[in-house]
Amino acid sequence: MKIQFDDKNCFAGMVGDKHGITPQEFEAGKALAEKARQRFKKLSDDQVYGFAHLPFTQDLDGILKLASELKGSYDSVCLVGIGGSALGPWAVDCALRGPHPIQGKHDASNPRLVILDNVDPMFIEAALASMNPKKTIVLVVTKSGSTAETTSTFLLVYHWLKQAVGAKKAPSRVIAITTEGKGDLDGLARKEGFPTFYIPQNVGGRFSVLTPVGLVPAALTNVDIRKMMKGAAAINALAWDADLEKNIPLRAALVHYLLLAKKKKTIQVAFPYSNRLWGMSFWFRQLWAESLGKAKNRKGKVINAGQTPIAALGATDQHSQVQLYIEGPNDKLFSIYRVNKFDTMAKIPAEKVGFESFDYLAGQSLGKLIDAECRATAAALTENQRPNCQFTIDRVDAEHVGALFQLLEFETAFAGELLDIDAFDQEGVELGKKLTYGLMGRKGFKEFKDWMAAYEAKRKSV
Repeated sequence: MKIQFDDKNCFAGMVGDKHGITPQEFEAGKALAEKARQRFKKLSDDQVYGFAHLPFTQDLDGILKLASELKGSYDSVCLVGIGGSALGPWAVDCALRGPHPIQGKHDASNPRLVILDNVDPMFIEAALASMNPKKTIVLVVTKSGSTAETTSTFLLVYHWLKQAVGAKKAPSRVIAITTEGKGDLDGLARKEGFPTFYIPQNVGGRFSVLTPVGLVPAALTNVDIRKMMKGAAAINALAWDADLEKNIPLRAALVHYLLLAKKKKTIQVAFPYSNRLWGMSFWFRQLWAESLGKAKNRKGKVINAGQTPIAALGATDQHSQVQLYIEGPNDKLFSIYRVNKFDTMAKIPAEKVGFESFDYLAGQSLGKLIDAECRATAAALTENQRPNCQFTIDRVDAEHVGALFQLLEFETAFAGELLDIDAFDQEGVELGKKLTYGLMGRKGFKEFKDWMAAYEAKRKSV
């Protein structure tokens, strides 16, 4: 497993003092980084936050046993979840089985993953119509056990399943993934007899891809979850190292923090040059935004911290967004995800057609072209004083993908410590949830229904 991090284009020597990190700023930042590493190490050792322990604690045998027992009985895995319960599984599936919808014909030996991550009724109805309920395994995934979008969609899906296979057989076709003893999904699973896997209490939803949230759908779709966890475990050895030359996630966190704090780069573009890593950029977008977007620091001071993440795809978005990135506001940092070796290079035929814009490409390959596009974009950004860094993985396989997940989670945790915030709570989304419960008539949330009534009255009066 090989992952590299190149941050040269984030420094003043490449993009100038105004937009790049100076040697003095980096030297001063080293002490902050070491304090951040030590603080998070203690929090992790004390089991306050648990994602770092996942490569060594998850019941892979239990997951693989169930997948083996069900094998051949389904051609679709229907996952009902939202946020980290959906983005993590999608990122794994996109990376290791190919971006949708080009995974090829699905059957019992090559099942597809269908993710229901929104309550758009037209989307849900179309998704159900695309699957045969008699050949579908349903996963219902919610850490809280009560997420409105997930529970409502699951009620529809479970009814659809029971109508097709019968009320007695349906529970054996459902797998619940939630927190033990918390929320109503665990209670429903016990009542109905669903096979159930639990998310550790100290692992938040957006950090849960290496729990059953990501591992169960991966195992059901023939992904090698042991290799994923092997890659993740290798990152732990780097992440606790005090040497910034070896500790990629800590160094990356420091570079991103300095560019935000010192150079006001308030936007980060996650820019994979691989369609297989496209899902990873959306998963990272939630991880970075929900973890670091905080109103107050740990001392209670209002700081409104955070760096807005954007997902872009190379080379596609060179033709839709790079014009803005190079000539628009210089408030962005670009994190490029690069693949060193593609499984196929897609060689271009050597035959020439007599036109220069075609013929210079003859005999070359798409692999060489996308790498040239990546290098050229980094150079163009740098020339225009736009700081950019590169995470390079040797290849897109289970071990490297598991490692990249763990690396980015460590980077996020360290960045939270550098900002002196709690990167693991999410108070900013709670009000919207409570107001939704009130509008939908959930018991105990009448005050939020009344709040919405006052809000709507105010809108009418303006």
